[in-house]
Amino acid sequence: MKIAILSRNAKLYSTRRLIEACEARGHEPHVIDILKCYMDITPSKPAIWYRGQELEGFDAVIPRIGASVTHYGLAVIRQFEMMGVYCLTESVALGRSRDKLRALQLLSRKGLGMPRTSFAHNVHNTKELIQLVGGAPLVVKLCEGTQGRGVVLAETAKAAESVIEAFRELRAEFLVQEFIKEAGGSDIRCLVIGNKIIASMQRTAPDGEFRSNLHRGGSAQLVKLRPNERTTAIKAAQTMGLKVAGVDILRSSRGPLIMEVNSSPGLEGIEGATGKDVANEIIKYIEENARPHANRTKGKG
Repeated sequence: MKIAILSRNAKLYSTRRLIEACEARGHEPHVIDILKCYMDITPSKPAIWYRGQELEGFDAVIPRIGASVTHYGLAVIRQFEMMGVYCLTESVALGRSRDKLRALQLLSRKGLGMPRTSFAHNVHNTKELIQLVGGAPLVVKLCEGTQGRGVVLAETAKAAESVIEAFRELRAEFLVQEFIKEAGGSDIRCLVIGNKIIASMQRTAPDGEFRSNLHRGGSAQLVKLRPNERTTAIKAAQTMGLKVAGVDILRSSRGPLIMEVNSSPGLEGIEGATGKDVANEIIKYIEENARPHANRTKGKG
């Protein structure tokens, strides 16, 4: 198979592992920087051009698109979908997962557990926002932050008001969420492929930090999932429409609570913690499912 990996850096761990897995299984990988793509949006023959050449003959696309280039990345994925190329992560699913508010609304509609969350536009609603999530301590989270950036723990109501007002001054969109104290600075990352959890790890924040992201110095170890955690993670990925997803869950006194559904989960931490060859499982899934014009959205996103 001829497989396009949409990544801006071929040296990144996850991109390298996907290249290695493709080659090990006899496929032909091509790393493509989406920002260097340009598109011919012609009704009869939509096309994508890259470095002066038309991109043709691809059997599958693996999007590895950073949050900062989501908008253009979605356009490139939609173009591949219009061309009938199988996309591992479809445009609509990626768009849902990158919009934290929309993602939480979709998960809520399906009755999945999550921390109490509030969102508003008017600065005069600050006290009401805090009350809706049960008061301080609470978490204020930028809607477009990644890897723990733009996430602040406010220990008191006064601190929460200050953070919220500062974010409003910056005209930033953000969520206010309940702080789950019993999670103890840990969360669980479930790597879902298709309808299966391929690997899972528990991430724990370092001393003095509440964010468990590995990019923030958190540690990771193998964890055994409870049945309700397994069911929750798979249903969350399905709700987003993602064939590959990293679902982050907190263990709480009222069951598993979803923190985030990541459409482009990193492979380094989970492969290191679990010893699982996740990249190989992703390519295997593509082999079993990639067909021309097999995308649900077909570029209509």
